Amino acid sequence: MTPNAKTIQIFLPDGDPRGIRIAEITTRIVQVIEVPRSLLQDFLKMPESGQVGLYFLVGGESGEQPLVYVGQTGELRKRLSQHNNDSKKDFWERALILISRTNSLTQTHGLFLEWLSLQEIRKAERYSDENGNGGSKPHTPAPLEAECLEIFDTARSLLGTLGYPLFTPLVTPESGSESEQKFYCKGPGTEGVGIYNTEGFVVLKGSKGRRSSVKSIKDTSTEKWREKIIASDVVEVDGDSLTFTKDHLFASPSAAAIALKGRSANGWIEWKTEDGKTLDDVKRQSQQPKELINA
Repeated sequence: MTPNAKTIQIFLPDGDPRGIRIAEITTRIVQVIEVPRSLLQDFLKMPESGQVGLYFLVGGESGEQPLVYVGQTGELRKRLSQHNNDSKKDFWERALILISRTNSLTQTHGLFLEWLSLQEIRKAERYSDENGNGGSKPHTPAPLEAECLEIFDTARSLLGTLGYPLFTPLVTPESGSESEQKFYCKGPGTEGVGIYNTEGFVVLKGSKGRRSSVKSIKDTSTEKWREKIIASDVVEVDGDSLTFTKDHLFASPSAAAIALKGRSANGWIEWKTEDGKTLDDVKRQSQQPKELINA
């Protein structure tokens, strides 16, 4: 067992795993409540909605960089109701609310945690924040700042467990490990570099592809999906060339290859190591038992 091992409890108030979920590390005082927007009124009836809280509104269409808005308030019911009725914040689909199980968070905690969360979200570049100005670091006494850092560490674990790794970069600094092995996608107008990991396939910042799509995918759902990515701030267009301006996660190697090449593609074959081995050779065939390979 590693020193960082944790036991996290997730409670389903209505028994639905896609409904409201409450995550906590039982030895710590904070918990994160995940609330689908369609169930916001149910959360507002819960006693937890009467507390001081830090919240994250998350959303965005599949394939694009997800969006997040970070806020803190002493009036969760009022503030979340306002966001629900605000046409300028239509992007969000779920609210992630951090509160104290002992009702001990203050607005000073909230202000510091809001500021720190925005800094870490921007550093990770996994989500695009909708906050605009991140503000300056609020004055926080040293003992309270230490408490906030411990709360933030717990929040990082709970949010990641619920499926929202807001503060974790797509590519970790430990380059050179097997999990960080780089693969290359090349072709006419295409020079892509990426990493296959437990979440999907990450196309790295600086990768280049074709702006135009081939005729065979014109007017299809694939082209419409690709156009949304090109229109986002993930990609910069110059003539018939596009460049990824930040690391971007795709659900599969094939989706990553299609985004770069503008045509149908089998990513397991298109992505190769420097010495020409396909992603399939490295990540699938090499892991099969010998008796299956020789069958």
